[in-house]
Amino acid sequence: MKYSKVYKSALFGDVIPFWETHSVDKRNGGYFTCLNREGKVYDHDKFVWLQGRQAWLFSMLYNSVEQKQDWLDMAKTGIDFLRKFGRDGHGNFYFSLTREGNPLVQPYNIFSDCFAAMAFSQYAKATDDEEMGNLARQIYNNILSRREQPKGPYEKATGNRPLKNFALPMILSNLVLELEHVLDPKEVETTIDICVDEVMEVFLREGSNLIYEYVNPDGSLNNSFEGRLINPGHGLEAMWFIMDIGVRRNDLGLIQKAKQTILSLLDFGWDEQYGGIFYFKDAMGYPPQQLEHDQKLWWVHLEALVALAKAYEQTGCDKIWQWYEKVHEYTWSHFPDPENGEWFGYLNRQGEPHITLKGGKWKGCFHVPRALYQCWKTFERIENKENK
Repeated sequence: MKYSKVYKSALFGDVIPFWETHSVDKRNGGYFTCLNREGKVYDHDKFVWLQGRQAWLFSMLYNSVEQKQDWLDMAKTGIDFLRKFGRDGHGNFYFSLTREGNPLVQPYNIFSDCFAAMAFSQYAKATDDEEMGNLARQIYNNILSRREQPKGPYEKATGNRPLKNFALPMILSNLVLELEHVLDPKEVETTIDICVDEVMEVFLREGSNLIYEYVNPDGSLNNSFEGRLINPGHGLEAMWFIMDIGVRRNDLGLIQKAKQTILSLLDFGWDEQYGGIFYFKDAMGYPPQQLEHDQKLWWVHLEALVALAKAYEQTGCDKIWQWYEKVHEYTWSHFPDPENGEWFGYLNRQGEPHITLKGGKWKGCFHVPRALYQCWKTFERIENKENK
């Protein structure tokens, strides 16, 4: 089987047309992400991080696949909406807006900002628009200024248990490469150094070889719900970011370490009874705090496939390939919706659709198409190498 064709066909024959057909708000600009199983809009609220993700996705396709005007136009509707309505008076991006662009939820974390920066950066590349590039750089610098307190005044915790969150160094390790063409080269390399150290030496724990979501400020473990939390999908996604950095720097040791971490996370996170990867687990086997911990989520499995494909390309490891086939079989037999297009996002532990939406507050035009793109290009390289 030529896996590259499987992924390419699904990307351009199913997923991209679904979002092109159903998501554009032709009246106000931007995108609807709350789409039911058939693609009908069931809520008009607009979530800023999903606006950024979709604008990034179509800009990336324009830059990396083909300069199709339809893709650039699709990106522009999100870019224009974000520029006009996305930020508060301090330059921080809101979490959600009304259909018309009025603020609904304050900028309580920096993830809206991260995906806005990615979107403006890719769109700047597509249009050679210097102003867009400057805006992406400005947002990036604002993110760095909030790094120590990403939630600022919206932090719910009292401060009696300060914890460092894995999400920030993880996302920065990818964001800095996305913005490389608008940043100073020294800044890029410095940020990569910091992120690799944080991800691979602080949150990745020697012994268990698992990535923890939270650690104490000094890097030690915290025996609490948060401190024992393992999110296998988060770790797997981070490992393909790290794998890309390893390839960029020709760092074979880093590539091997990422490969071993992928294997450990899958061994730990796989549901031996029903198949699939758990959403959350407690590192010590205690009951997790999250009631949805045993659900099987679309993005977790897609990020696993990207990580495994990249690890196999770089290492040719038999164990990686065995895991790839296992995860591929589960993912492709459970998540795609052949009747209505696109993929289900949320399965119960048994693998049945828990909610049949195609998009909402958390699921938009991002993880499915990005993973299909990444796997398509990775398998294209693998197959080309095998055919030589």
